[in-house]
Amino acid sequence: MSAPDRLHVRTPEFARVAERIAHVTALTSRLNVLPFDDEAGRAALLAEIVGGPLPASVTVHPPFHTDFGLRIDFAEHVFVNQECTFYDQGGIRLGEGVLIGPKTNLISSDHPLPVADRRAYITRAPITIEAGAWLGAAVTVLPGVTIGRGAVVGAGSVVTKDVPANTLVTGTAAFVRKRWDDD
Repeated sequence: MSAPDRLHVRTPEFARVAERIAHVTALTSRLNVLPFDDEAGRAALLAEIVGGPLPASVTVHPPFHTDFGLRIDFAEHVFVNQECTFYDQGGIRLGEGVLIGPKTNLISSDHPLPVADRRAYITRAPITIEAGAWLGAAVTVLPGVTIGRGAVVGAGSVVTKDVPANTLVTGTAAFVRKRWDDD
């Protein structure tokens, strides 16, 4: 897993990111109300959201949500189904032929655990989905994770660690991992 970087709130950089988030939220709002058959309108809005045209072989079915847009890298033949959310401040790279099921969440930013720090900064780490990987419906991938080439992530899974190539992973186990004092 990649080491996260920090973006501190109350900084000029955070203010620029917040402006970008507001702009992209407006763009995705427009994208998500277009008639489905308006392919040219969809392509134009997606290009504005991600900072350039997508490869012609990429399919993104709305509704689609992202917070930043400029840190998503689509390779050829990527398919993104409906209701997906890509929080891309840490970066999201989708390899060739990646399949993303509906309601999937790729979340490359987070907050620190200590209560006193949660509003002070966010952490960001890239997500990489390598060529030929398939994420089933309602998968959530957390910051810093790499899903290997040809791997399959079963529907409803929450991916917190790297997935080796050509491996099937499934499940959503929530259990106590860490405790801390709140001073």
